[in-house]
Amino acid sequence: MPEMDGIEFMKQARQKNPDINIIVITGYPSQESIKEALRLRIIDYLPKPFSPTHLLEVTANAIELKKRGIIPEPQVENYTEEVAVKLDAVIDRYRHKPGSLIPVLQEAQELVGYLPPVVQRHIAGGLKIPVSEVHGVVSFYSFFTMKPKGKHNIRVCLGTACYVKGAEEIVKKFSDGLKLEVGGITSDKKFSLETVRCLGACGLAPVVVIDKDTHGSINPVKTLDLLKEFE
Repeated sequence: MPEMDGIEFMKQARQKNPDINIIVITGYPSQESIKEALRLRIIDYLPKPFSPTHLLEVTANAIELKKRGIIPEPQVENYTEEVAVKLDAVIDRYRHKPGSLIPVLQEAQELVGYLPPVVQRHIAGGLKIPVSEVHGVVSFYSFFTMKPKGKHNIRVCLGTACYVKGAEEIVKKFSDGLKLEVGGITSDKKFSLETVRCLGACGLAPVVVIDKDTHGSINPVKTLDLLKEFE
């Protein structure tokens, strides 16, 4: 915007309408802007890329909450009081150790399944560090995710080596076969699908990672055969 940035716009919008529900869409989140956005009680934020379905779901949720006059924390199904207590124990275990943030994030992701804003704030408070620092680490490393995942997460590499060998067709096979858009999760929460820029295994292109298992030299025609072991 020519006269103000997004943060300033949100501040003014919140001042004029304290009950407004705000969704942030960004392709290049800076640590400081995310920190400010969280302080302004955004209802959710969508780092690009995201699927149209995900955008519609988040928007519909914001509209419904507006009708009900609620400005909540984004709901996180797996973030229960019991899980919060377990996360506190994890934080206590690492609190005074050098480089504690990454192992805490790893265990938090195992507990919750992903790292939404409420979990990031919990960790930041427990470790006495800025939320922006936590978010910076989460957004930098590909093994951390801010989106909910299925029981089995499928990642398809779209790096140059994989792309020229049919990676886009592999994505379409998974998407059509599972009736699932990139960035989405199946209705039974069994599978989720995402694309990544590079998995660092160009010699095995095209590459697919399911959970922690790497599959190289994938034949696009036989893509769905990779899922047979999960039936």
